[in-house]
Amino acid sequence: MPAHPPAPAPTGPSPRTTTGATTSLALRGVTKSYDHRVVLDGLTASITPGVVTGVIGENGCGKSTLLRLLAGAEEPDSGRVVAVAAAGLAHLPQESGAPPSWTVGRVVDEALADVRRLARRARELEEAMSRCGPAELDALLAEYGEVSTAFGLRDGWSADARVERAFAGLGLAGLDRSRTLGRLSGGQRSRLHLAALLAADAEVLLLDEPTNHLDDTAAGWLEQHLRSRRGTTVVVSHDREFLDRTAAELLEVDGGRATRHPGGYDGYLATRAAERARAEQERAAWEEEVQRLRTTGDAAARRVAPNRPPRDGAKMQYDFKGGRVQESLAARVRANAERLRRLEAAEVPRPPDPLRFTVPQGLHARAGAHLVAEGVSVAGRLAPTDVRVERDTRLLVTGVNGSGKSTLLDVLAGALEPDTGVVRRRARAGLLRQDPPAPVPGQDVLRAFAGGRRGGAEEHAHRLLSLGLFDREQLGVEVARLSTGGRRRLDLARLLADPHDVLLLDEPTNHLAPQLVEELEQAIAAFDGAVVVVSHDRRFRARWRSDVLRLGPVQGGPAPG
Repeated sequence: MPAHPPAPAPTGPSPRTTTGATTSLALRGVTKSYDHRVVLDGLTASITPGVVTGVIGENGCGKSTLLRLLAGAEEPDSGRVVAVAAAGLAHLPQESGAPPSWTVGRVVDEALADVRRLARRARELEEAMSRCGPAELDALLAEYGEVSTAFGLRDGWSADARVERAFAGLGLAGLDRSRTLGRLSGGQRSRLHLAALLAADAEVLLLDEPTNHLDDTAAGWLEQHLRSRRGTTVVVSHDREFLDRTAAELLEVDGGRATRHPGGYDGYLATRAAERARAEQERAAWEEEVQRLRTTGDAAARRVAPNRPPRDGAKMQYDFKGGRVQESLAARVRANAERLRRLEAAEVPRPPDPLRFTVPQGLHARAGAHLVAEGVSVAGRLAPTDVRVERDTRLLVTGVNGSGKSTLLDVLAGALEPDTGVVRRRARAGLLRQDPPAPVPGQDVLRAFAGGRRGGAEEHAHRLLSLGLFDREQLGVEVARLSTGGRRRLDLARLLADPHDVLLLDEPTNHLAPQLVEELEQAIAAFDGAVVVVSHDRRFRARWRSDVLRLGPVQGGPAPG
């Protein structure tokens, strides 16, 4: 389901083109806003056909909106969207919105609806041609040719085999087709929708954060699938490793601007660093020239100051030459002032300071064990596990989907009582859950952050802004209107609003822009309390230099999820 409700379709000619024989995806001067907040402002961008294009940018800059516009899930306020795909277009939003009562089989059937509709129509036409007269045959043959061509473009005969391959590749092999979504974990639901969409084999794939909830094996399978498939893929992703391994180019979106960067994420970082260095040099050169003109102008102005007396012994010469010298100096002062005016009018902008994420300091609790869990288990969800968290602990919890990583954090935080074992807590722990909670209707960012805490609005605003996760313009935005990444930032802010000795972080990099993920890694390393992290982020884990706890599968538990 889109994060924002669709806007009413504009009147007049359709702003969206969807027919044609070749792939073409573009936005032409597109503007889109929600509740008077402009997300895309006259954006013009095009997608290179036949490759994987990664869409990146700060949370809330319009990445998911761009995908929804291309998919036709929403219409622009102004401008035109071109979405041409002869063999179909499929969109994977971050939140599917499928009801819990749907079964696994129903999700697959919905994804393959177009392919199966073509198959049914082909059978109907075959039957009709077997019974029709010569007068109707030509028309039936013509339609049959069109249907067969469309079915062939979607490789309809292999649809069921693709379902099985996608299920196996994404860790869903053997999943009961009669099982309802309400009985699946969040990770299973996400992978199910992705598998069904890939099986449909549309020419154009629009994927929003597809690697969320994928373990290494599933992520590797997805990367190989996208690299080898024919067609065009546009993917919004925070996963730096995924972007490096799959994307032929990155499209950086910033409101009304789209900048294309060839290559993966590492190349993008290098390009951004070079661009910032160049911008800083240009600003420094401008400031130096302004200072030089001001200094020389001041010196020259002092030399032509009125009533300046002649030097002794030079009165005759002063009368003869002084006037011309003064006139020359005055002209130089005027020219200098004009150059300075023009230079200041064409000011080289200072590179904007990036949004900086800072983690408050811990409570400085006494030395010793903060958290001790001995033999804790939860039936079907977590095998017996021992954990000891000291004041300076850095612990990464890994394991296959369904091994109980999130369950362990809930147990450590006191949000879930274990069936066996004991937990002793001697310090204050804060838990960041894997997915943002449902927003309270009508609640804006500042009120959601403040919650029931004491203090005035300005005090809460100062505290929130000091974390570097929001700017002042965003404080009055309704939480329901934030992107998933924006709600993730709000969760982080609420966690950090109160001091903790232990941070329990469940997939903290999910939904965050890559640059913020880099800062989050640095902030975790600098935090002076203990940190326990669950993460599928391969680059995050590759850089981890502290303790690792690997959980194994749960005997008798549900299918991995």
